[in-house]
Amino acid sequence: MQTVAKLMKVYVTRRIPQEGMKILSASSVCEVSLWDSDEPVPRAELLKGVQGTHGLLCMLSDKIDAELLDAAGPNLKVISTMSVGFDHLVLGEIKKRGIRVGYTPGVLTDATAELTVALLLATARRLPEAVEEVKNGGWTCWKPLMMCGYGLSGSTVGVIGLGRIGMAIARRLMPFGVKRLLYSGRTAKADATELNGEFVPLDTLLAESDFIVVSCSLAPETQGLCDKAFFSKMKKTAVFVNSSRGAVVNQEDLYEALTSGQIAAAGLDVTTPEPLPTNHPLLTLKNCVVLPHIGSATYSTRGIMAALSVQNLLGGIQGTEMPSELKF
Repeated sequence: MQTVAKLMKVYVTRRIPQEGMKILSASSVCEVSLWDSDEPVPRAELLKGVQGTHGLLCMLSDKIDAELLDAAGPNLKVISTMSVGFDHLVLGEIKKRGIRVGYTPGVLTDATAELTVALLLATARRLPEAVEEVKNGGWTCWKPLMMCGYGLSGSTVGVIGLGRIGMAIARRLMPFGVKRLLYSGRTAKADATELNGEFVPLDTLLAESDFIVVSCSLAPETQGLCDKAFFSKMKKTAVFVNSSRGAVVNQEDLYEALTSGQIAAAGLDVTTPEPLPTNHPLLTLKNCVVLPHIGSATYSTRGIMAALSVQNLLGGIQGTEMPSELKF
């Protein structure tokens, strides 16, 4: 009598780009359950959906904790997240159960770096504010100081966290005529020498930079790093940009710094929480540009992320190599 191999159960928490779905559909090893929506799966639905699964493909917005792992049960072999960040994964619990984790670093570096530069320029040169002036009739005639902002030429840029993305941001900023590149973090980076980057203490970076870009990962030592004391050490003409994680910034302290004139302006692609409530005080400020976490939002990048997430998932459920496995 012929035995039929039982298909592995896989749960996907969101509709993903076609590049990923095609690989998943063509696979003969798994049976897929998909939360077929662009909106996040409700928690109760997620806890029900993961029961008995061998593999889970999730997003940044899905909290993968002990409760969820218990709901999934002992079959779960792999969690593949369609993100470079993994602070939504409770790694201690995952490791305890011997579950492998896949993620998508590298593939979104260029898109995130481009967006960060765009956000920095939009904030420094007051682009959203200027567009609004055109629309509401505020543009009456040319005036010498109308919509004046801050330029990169001859400036000092400070990057907090000169990792893969931080370096890609710095490489793109230097051709604008940046005079000095300062960076701080755990260690000096060999790569930084190509841009004459100076490894300095955080306090030096804050005091001397005209533009400060936060590009570090979220860790206990970076949680709430950008607080009242941090902003008080910056120049009054400095522009602050964060495209890392929202929790790196104390938003109440940032609001205070922006309204008191302690710093000139801020651009955020990440917030706490996400989405930021529409009545949040930061959204009332003209000198604060807030984007909806679109760092990696190019069609090609999201397609590559989806494909890599699926390849990680399939490798994990079959016990073979995963193209991008998180070692922890």
